[in-house]
Amino acid sequence: MTVTPVVLTFNEDRNIKTTLASLAWAPRVVVLDSGSTDETERIARSFSNVNWFVRGFDNHRAQWRYAIHETAITTDYVLALDADMRPGVGFQDEMDTFLKGAFAGAWVPFEYRMLGQGLMGSIYPAQIRLFRKDQVRIDQPGHSQVFVVNGAVCRFKSQLIHEDLKPVSRWLSNQVKYASLEAARIKCAPRRSFKDWLRIAGLSPAILGAYAYVRSGGPLRSGASRAYACERLIFEAILARMLTERTKGASSITSVPGDGST
Repeated sequence: MTVTPVVLTFNEDRNIKTTLASLAWAPRVVVLDSGSTDETERIARSFSNVNWFVRGFDNHRAQWRYAIHETAITTDYVLALDADMRPGVGFQDEMDTFLKGAFAGAWVPFEYRMLGQGLMGSIYPAQIRLFRKDQVRIDQPGHSQVFVVNGAVCRFKSQLIHEDLKPVSRWLSNQVKYASLEAARIKCAPRRSFKDWLRIAGLSPAILGAYAYVRSGGPLRSGASRAYACERLIFEAILARMLTERTKGASSITSVPGDGST
């Protein structure tokens, strides 16, 4: 196998066992931890194909660069996973076919799961998660990283399963951090998307929350779609509130009379 799965972790004892069990096919799995204080290390080290590394977290871009280029990976390809992601049905077969082509990377769609139930869809976009190690560039335009490859890219039909089992309290604290980074991106962006303008206007919680509910299956997925819609609404509300605060703060500064100093 010419693919090394790489997983980033921080206090992921609720997720990591399922993720690593799905990677039993890989001779070597690199796990880069940010200093977990729960059972993540013990669980990860119980898998014989796991190599455990620790690096203090500064940002996603730097963490991924270290994980991919500083952990002695010798395979041509890397499968980059968060601790709450795992290959779904048919992924390994499609990956074998991918490796026979002259591709630098692959766009991979996601099956989003909430409360143990798969959603009919989500607003989580397909991402490049499988790529040649020597042809990838890692950007961080907002709260998370983006993998960009220099070369031909294909699109998978099989999916990565995204299922976060961490408690709501942990999820909520993470959203505050992510929203702060996203607010900084929007404030400094030379060009803003339609979604960015919805966020600045404070309309994104209602619009994107409703869209997430419909996209995920609405009443056909009952509690799972409601939970998903609530998560999207909460994140967008936190972000919209931060943007309002930043805008008001900037207005207040510019409206203060000058004292004639330079």
